[in-house]
Amino acid sequence: MPREIRLAEIMGLIGQEVGVSRWMTVDQSMIDTFATATDDHQFIHTDPERAARETPYGGTIAHGFLTLSLLSTMNFDAVPAIRESTMGMNYGFDSVRFMSPVRCGKRVRGHFLLADARFRGGAMVTTTFDVSVEIEDEKKPALTARWITITQFDPKDRPEDAG
Repeated sequence: MPREIRLAEIMGLIGQEVGVSRWMTVDQSMIDTFATATDDHQFIHTDPERAARETPYGGTIAHGFLTLSLLSTMNFDAVPAIRESTMGMNYGFDSVRFMSPVRCGKRVRGHFLLADARFRGGAMVTTTFDVSVEIEDEKKPALTARWITITQFDPKDRPEDAG
C-alpha cells in the first residue's frame, strides 16, 4: 500500500486491509510511564516480582488502555495518509474488546481493514477501521476494535462522485 493516497481513492479501498504497522515492544518503562500518566499503579502492571508470584502471566502485563492508545501510532505508521487532508480526528469506537493480555517485553502490531468510508458535508470523510492488535507468537490478538476517524479537507478537493 502506498504511503499516501488521493481522497478519490478511498471508496475503492473499502473491504481491504490498508496497512499493518511495524512491531512495537511493550516494555516495563512504557508500562510504568502509562501507569504514571493514568495513576493506575495496580501491581499486575508495575510490580514485576509480585506479578510473577501472584498472576498466571509470569510477570507484568500492559494496561488494556495502553494497548488501545498505541492505535494512534500504529495508524500513523501503517495507514496511507490522504493527500488532501488538512486535519484528522478521532471520532470514537463502535466497539473495543480486550482479547488477550500483552505481557511485558512482547511485541505488538496493528492490522487495519477499511470497513467503511462516508463523505460528510462538504469537507469531511468518516473512515471506519476494523482493527486488531496482534501479539507476536500468540494466537489471540491483544484487542479488536471498530475505530471511526474523521479526515477534514478543503471543499474544493471533494471528489465529484462523492455523493
